[in-house]
Amino acid sequence: MSRTRFVAEISSNHNRDLRRAIKMVDAAAEAGCDGVKFQLFKIEELFAPQILANSTTHRERRKWELPLEFIPALSKRTRELGMEFSCTPFYLDAVKELEPFVDFYKIASYELLWHDLFKACIETGKPLIFSTGMSTLEEIINVMQSIEHYRGAEVTVLRCTSAYPTPVTDANLSSIKTLRRALLPFEDKLKLSFGWSDHTVSPAILLSAAFRYQASFIEFHFDLDGDGEEFGPGHCWLPSQISTVIKMVRDAELGNGEGLIKPRSSEINDRNWRADPKDGLRPLASERTIFEK
Repeated sequence: MSRTRFVAEISSNHNRDLRRAIKMVDAAAEAGCDGVKFQLFKIEELFAPQILANSTTHRERRKWELPLEFIPALSKRTRELGMEFSCTPFYLDAVKELEPFVDFYKIASYELLWHDLFKACIETGKPLIFSTGMSTLEEIINVMQSIEHYRGAEVTVLRCTSAYPTPVTDANLSSIKTLRRALLPFEDKLKLSFGWSDHTVSPAILLSAAFRYQASFIEFHFDLDGDGEEFGPGHCWLPSQISTVIKMVRDAELGNGEGLIKPRSSEINDRNWRADPKDGLRPLASERTIFEK
């Protein structure tokens, strides 16, 4: 089984404060994450004009925007800590703006139907990860057909449920297996892997995704202290919560071993204390001589 990558989705919990954002990157590293991800959007290029004209709620999303000038410092700090840096582009120009700084692109479930965004990301040559919440299998296959001619591209498909938070009864983890089977025809063209984007904040769901469904990538919403803009609904993990899960996964991965049947180094000293085949008594006859006076 391959190592599961854990990526902290900081989303808008940075509160437009660079010092807070960097603290979140540091906290993600301390929790054992392999990467962090932000979101780059402008509400004028995220919502249709009539929505912004008539919805105060959506206009207030402006305070959730990540300032573009934060990106270089966040990328630098993330890489200094040995993690990958990513940011979801929500408008086409964002792909170019992010290109010098990201290790991979992530496309959100809400943009699944926007094939031009997929094309812009994958043409950079960087790995592409996308979520599939709310989608039908046909819609996912349509996306794959739109990018399959980019042969050899690294593509990770994440299952998720786009409810914030998601009840565990709606997680539907077994759909990872369904998706893996359905996309098998694309594996001779693309370097495909599969994972989970979490909105449950359930350790059981993450552990099941990693082990039962062999998710190679797990993304989760992350907050520093409960004061983030998106913490309220209940879909964000705190550092102490996620660090416990990551440690459990890492310990289990270490425990997998290489599969050979041979004495482990920690049990070598006990080998001679097995029952001797001649009389059924412990230790082996050769070991008993040490105790003879």
